[in-house]
Amino acid sequence: MDILISLAGFVALLLWGLRMVGVAVERAAGGDLKRILGQATDNRFSAALAGMGITVVLQSSTAVVLMASSFVGRGLIATAPALAVILGADVGTTIIAQVLLFGTGPVGPALVLVGVVLAMRARGSTPRQVGRAFIGLGLILLALGQISATAQPLAASNVWQVLLATAESQVALLVLAGAALTWLAHSSLAVVLLTASFAAGGALALPMALALVLGANLGAALPALGATAGSNPVTRRAPLGNLIFRGTGVAVAIALLPWLTDLAAGLPLSISRS
Repeated sequence: MDILISLAGFVALLLWGLRMVGVAVERAAGGDLKRILGQATDNRFSAALAGMGITVVLQSSTAVVLMASSFVGRGLIATAPALAVILGADVGTTIIAQVLLFGTGPVGPALVLVGVVLAMRARGSTPRQVGRAFIGLGLILLALGQISATAQPLAASNVWQVLLATAESQVALLVLAGAALTWLAHSSLAVVLLTASFAAGGALALPMALALVLGANLGAALPALGATAGSNPVTRRAPLGNLIFRGTGVAVAIALLPWLTDLAAGLPLSISRS
């Protein structure tokens, strides 16, 4: 019970840190990011790069999808460049996950320290928001380290081993579980990072972790689709296209999952980053 309570608290810390970063960056530079996105849709390649870059800054592909959908609904950009923005946002999420999984040791506490000093000492609004973003990043790294450490004793639990043995062959169930967790958390990044931390702690085997990540990718399309449910059909084109893209990719990846598992296992990376 103590392990589960600790895990729940660290997962909540991870979600709060992600939220802090996104809100702080949006308050500090939200208008600039929207202007960049609007100006970068002249062609598909620049649109994809803009989507990727803004997702890395905001740490939320859902926010970028909603931004692009809003522009489509208002007639500011066409559907095709909006979909290119969304594809770039998908790549941006992967980049964020890889970068955050590098953060170990004193990096998290150092970011929190710098962020607190900036937030308390800065006089302008923008420096304060930058400080809060640093605090959020530090909390994310601290939470990831604690989740990985807490997952190690969980992996040794007999009950957990029974659950793993039962779920290991249920690929479709694991994908659905990843999608449901992503919808509940409204963050595929959080689910990917959580899965990677469990894998690093030995609580998840690589095939199961990959299935959960596939589910997270599928579930990432659901928050934006739900948020635009009452909008006009034009506004919903981009989120629907995002769901089709992700659903098709996940279906193909499930069919190739044994090969992808062998490929990931052969990479010279830790299991959490594979």
